[in-house]
Amino acid sequence: MKVYIVRRLLALIPVALVVATVSFVLIHLAPGDPASVIAGPDASREDVTRIERQLGLDAPLPVQLGRWYVQLAQGNLGQSIFLRKPVTEAILDRVEPTLLLTLFAIVVASLIGVPAGVISARYHNSTTDQVFMALALVGISVPNFLAGLLLILCFSVWLGWFPVAGYSPLEYGWLKTLRSLVLPAFALGVVQSALIARIARSAMLDVLREQYIVAGRAKGLGERAVIYKHALKNAMIPTVTIIGISFAVLISGAVVIETVFNIPGLGRLIISAVLRRDYPVIQGVVLCIAGVYMLINLAVDLSYLAFDPRVRYQ
Repeated sequence: MKVYIVRRLLALIPVALVVATVSFVLIHLAPGDPASVIAGPDASREDVTRIERQLGLDAPLPVQLGRWYVQLAQGNLGQSIFLRKPVTEAILDRVEPTLLLTLFAIVVASLIGVPAGVISARYHNSTTDQVFMALALVGISVPNFLAGLLLILCFSVWLGWFPVAGYSPLEYGWLKTLRSLVLPAFALGVVQSALIARIARSAMLDVLREQYIVAGRAKGLGERAVIYKHALKNAMIPTVTIIGISFAVLISGAVVIETVFNIPGLGRLIISAVLRRDYPVIQGVVLCIAGVYMLINLAVDLSYLAFDPRVRYQ
């Protein structure tokens, strides 16, 4: 097991290098540059060239890429051009709301999606199954930003139960933090719960057709024992896989939701960086998100051991 984990962690290095290279090249090939933004629309070409020289953007692209590799090897993501502070510090300042929002959203998605999928499979082809799957289809079809706006309208504007926007840091109390994240977490989680429900239902139906389930029922096992003791555990492997994928999707989806709810997280940070062409911040956030994706995949693979003792990693 330890050897497998070490191998997987080492395998993350070339993947991270590929992500870093692709993001670096695409960002620098996009129209616009930070020197033009700093100089302003009325600046002369000489002013822009002077700022490019100060920022080191006048060097050929391979040279700039090599400099960035050297910084990465030293654990340094660079210096933000506009924030005037290290990229690592800028990310750490914004990571709390994004991380809490994503965790809250995946909990919401799992608590709604898994039971809905199991109940639909248990009452296959019944009215309950059709209603749940119809709701899941609607959930998949609704964009998360639209869900967020509808939640604001209902629970903030009309009912006044939750704040319209903003984020309360943990230092002011976890209850205030939780209250500020309820609506954005549900806007993200409810949409993903629809996908989880469909996968959980499909996995449960496959397991319920297995011979050991038929044999258990023939021996007189109750339906509750068959569903929740024997079938559910085996159906959790594909379900956990889709939950891991959903977690990664939620991180990227948080970019839009943070804008809708005015949450100062990584989403707002990368959007402002893109608008101002703050290359180091864009590259740093993209690399961090890619790292989270890879670590989630590793965690999902290791979680299979808890559901199926036959799984072995060498």
